Amino acid sequence: MTGTLLSMGHGYTARALSNRVAPAGWRVIGTTRDRDQLDNIRQSGAEPMLWPGDVPPLDGVTHLLISTAPTEEGDPVLHALGQEIARRARQFQWVGYLSTTAVYGDHQGAWVDETTPATPASKRGRLRVHAEEQWAAIPDLPLHIFRLAGIYGPGRGPFSKLKRGGLRRIIKPGQVFSRIHVDDIATVLAASMNRPDPGAIYNVCDDEPVPPQDVIAYAAELQGLPLPPAVPFDEADLSPMARSFYSENKRVRNDRIKRDLGITLRYPDYRSGLTALHGT
Repeated sequence: MTGTLLSMGHGYTARALSNRVAPAGWRVIGTTRDRDQLDNIRQSGAEPMLWPGDVPPLDGVTHLLISTAPTEEGDPVLHALGQEIARRARQFQWVGYLSTTAVYGDHQGAWVDETTPATPASKRGRLRVHAEEQWAAIPDLPLHIFRLAGIYGPGRGPFSKLKRGGLRRIIKPGQVFSRIHVDDIATVLAASMNRPDPGAIYNVCDDEPVPPQDVIAYAAELQGLPLPPAVPFDEADLSPMARSFYSENKRVRNDRIKRDLGITLRYPDYRSGLTALHGT
């Protein structure tokens, strides 16, 4: 199956998807607000477009991916193109919205799945829930929502921070995070594009939620570097954004992507993912 994918906000994750589908014959158009990213988009196999600025072409688009972050005013793509997207809703075979597991809020380390009510505790979670609702309100739009855990992959992970020094292991007893390798996100998105199920919501994460200090320790071991110092959470001078991440503690289930999309994760845990990145 091939088609034309318009990717609004063609950043790190969307580029991983275009790297996968463009060689298979897909036409991919990727937008960015940053002129410096045009070459990166082109190298991922997509046709770059500055937006806001140029008017994204909807004629002939069969698949639509939304990666742009919402603001207090709502989703920027809907703000600019919502009426036209709604008018053309039946034109699309698949629409994907990249959301976040922050929509679930804090569950004190308990497991959540796609049936868990969205009870966001952070501002970023509340904005994502509102954006999800905005997209879901468009009649006849074949919407698929992907709630992503913490993303890592080539160029994004603990290795460069460890080499620079100054990285700490923040210790908050009982705290765990879920994460996902960017290549596995691309696998999930491509599988969904080939197997549309309008209205579906998918958690996209690996199999093993773990304390963040375990990930840092393993990365240091792979690099042969000293173990970064441990700092109790209450004594850590964290930014408001970093502190907000630690205010939410949950384990995210990924059974649905395996059952409904037939996904076998290439990197089912942080050890396999970091080992592969270390070898590149």
